[in-house]
Amino acid sequence: MRVLLVEDDDRVASFVRRGLVEEGFSVDLSRDGPDAFHQVLHESYDVMVLDILIPLMDGFEVLEEIRRQGCRVPVLILSAKDGVEDRIRGLNEGADDYLVKPFNFAELTARIRALLRRRSDIEQSCVRVGDLEVDLAARKVTRSGKRIGLTPKEFSLLEYFARNHGTVVTRTMIAEHVWDQHFDSFTNVIDVYVRYLRLKIDDAFPTKLIHTVRGVGYVLSQDAP
Repeated sequence: MRVLLVEDDDRVASFVRRGLVEEGFSVDLSRDGPDAFHQVLHESYDVMVLDILIPLMDGFEVLEEIRRQGCRVPVLILSAKDGVEDRIRGLNEGADDYLVKPFNFAELTARIRALLRRRSDIEQSCVRVGDLEVDLAARKVTRSGKRIGLTPKEFSLLEYFARNHGTVVTRTMIAEHVWDQHFDSFTNVIDVYVRYLRLKIDDAFPTKLIHTVRGVGYVLSQDAP
């Protein structure tokens, strides 16, 4: 999933970005308010992690303005401002969650995943497509009851397919949400990872779930397009 991290402290930004990438997220970084405002309105993000004390335009102003523009991306405020009045203001301005620094990284990722589940209107943490089950919270995959082991990047790709199951996703969409936004979607890396997934998800089973839509992209579905 694609995250916009808004943080001007180099040490914190590097730590959070590196950790989220290791967890399978694609992360873009913004270091000031106007840039964050522009990026979130003109790019497609699944969640925004927003610091309050950023240059030129503080996080509260960014949040207020993007909500005024109708942007509904889930926002998690990550800030050293720990006063009750700050948390109330953030939530009243339209934040979906508020986490105070210093923070536990595992809690941050858990809160981000909770926002993603909420946004996807998934009442439970498990997505089912035929006999395939993808547990988004536990990051476990089974098919016909058999546990399937995936690398972090393979799981990220399958998670994106699962959240959009039944919908054709293009290579550009995959590149933006599973890899970095500047990833060259014309390389064969996406096709290579789809092949890895098929080896683990489809090859041992009579019903194939990952389908190629020629000239467009891929779809995860019980039925061939």
